Amino acid sequence: MVTTRRNFLKISSMGLAGAYLAACSVGGGTQSGAESALRAAFTQPINDLDPHGPSSVDEATLLAGRLIYDTLVRRNGEKLEPAVATKWEQPDDTTWVFTLRDDVTFHDGEKLTAKDVKASLERVKNANTAQSALWTSVTSVEATNDTTLTITTERPLGTMLTNLTLMFVLPAAKMTQSGFFGKPVGSGPFKVASFTPADELALTAVDHWSGKPKLKEVSLPYLPETSSQITALRTGDLDALWPIPPDQLRELEGVDGITLETMPSYVYYLNWFNCGKAPFDDPRVRRAMWRAVDVAGIVKSLFGEGAEVMTAPIPRTAFGHAEQEPYGHDPDAAKRDLAAAGLGDGFTTSLMWFGDTGPLADGLAQAMISDWAKIGVKVTPQSLEKAEWLRRLNAKEFDMELQTNTVTTGDADFTLGRLYDSKADRMGYRNPELDTILRKAHEDADQDIRRDLYAQACKIVWEDAVGIFPAALISTYGLRSTVTGFEPAPSNQPDLRGVTVGT
Repeated sequence: MVTTRRNFLKISSMGLAGAYLAACSVGGGTQSGAESALRAAFTQPINDLDPHGPSSVDEATLLAGRLIYDTLVRRNGEKLEPAVATKWEQPDDTTWVFTLRDDVTFHDGEKLTAKDVKASLERVKNANTAQSALWTSVTSVEATNDTTLTITTERPLGTMLTNLTLMFVLPAAKMTQSGFFGKPVGSGPFKVASFTPADELALTAVDHWSGKPKLKEVSLPYLPETSSQITALRTGDLDALWPIPPDQLRELEGVDGITLETMPSYVYYLNWFNCGKAPFDDPRVRRAMWRAVDVAGIVKSLFGEGAEVMTAPIPRTAFGHAEQEPYGHDPDAAKRDLAAAGLGDGFTTSLMWFGDTGPLADGLAQAMISDWAKIGVKVTPQSLEKAEWLRRLNAKEFDMELQTNTVTTGDADFTLGRLYDSKADRMGYRNPELDTILRKAHEDADQDIRRDLYAQACKIVWEDAVGIFPAALISTYGLRSTVTGFEPAPSNQPDLRGVTVGT
């Protein structure tokens, strides 16, 4: 399964400690049975509670979804384990039969059945969103009875169980009703008390089939200014804050009553080239642009311990990562590459991004633009509102674009298989050899075979310089000393069931 680091580095009030400590398990808090309230802030706004809609892979929507809804399968560290599904079997390569729990109820008291799972999966498949691509091979979903679900696929789907960790189950009779997602009903460990998009999500614990959470209430406010977030944590207005930008850590190190915990994440920066548009249709130009950038120097000076230099087109925390030969910083070689491509005098192009894509995005963009200027490439910066950035990204109306991306399932298929297949056409790159490799990895259930295939895929994407992959982010969580049982997660979607807050 996924080779994520479930250990995390604890930073004491005296500063950085030097060793990874084993993460505590769910329910590991010291105040067993205690009921308390947690006020925690994620640094991105929760705009939408529809886990199947346009925001289905946004980190903030997924964070909320993990608390409000259930899935058939869930991830526990490096393992996939039963959730609403108690067991599954494969009568043949294209058929999966799931047996569901019979004691799961939605927050309104209605029983969750296979019909709800069927309706939810069909809704995701037909939604034409980022998650829909995971289910294109599904040909039928049948609810034989309340506790038996059969999924049939056109081709083998080796990522079935991994994909199901993202497939949230909603009530079939209500999920299409107007206004449902203003205060949605799920079957997860917390129910929605109130929700104001981009402002605050308030949750209340319920008697969940996995056990009632130790917390009584969870409040997830959005504080748009980093300074306000830091101040709120320092004063105790927040119990937890994540991820903390690297340049803000000094504001919290050594502060009495605050502990910082870090973990390598699934989140990373990429700078895509529009490979279907000159001059970036020439891999020599793309490689030249990469060699021109002092990636290691920028990551160290800009992020410090908040990031590490990428060694593949996906972070090392994800299954399928295979380390590649780094592109050394060599402006002279970059100039020779440009000359060989007929661009010895340089050229003019542009880079778009949106400021809230991740920590220090503006600084990263400007540092790369500065390095490109040294080889005669003039880059016009385009810092956009997210909606316009997304429109242009989907329409491929860009020369280069910088963003953070998350391997949400912890499996390379979610990123490599979903984004770099020719049919996806996300950045104009087409490679039939890569398509074949990704398709085989998508279909095969043998993890060793899949690992080898993704090693081949990483090599192709890296050597063809489809993009520049500068930094994998380290997530830092700030916690008040009154918080116990809080376990950082590489996905930035922590499980809060075992958390308690003392006085």
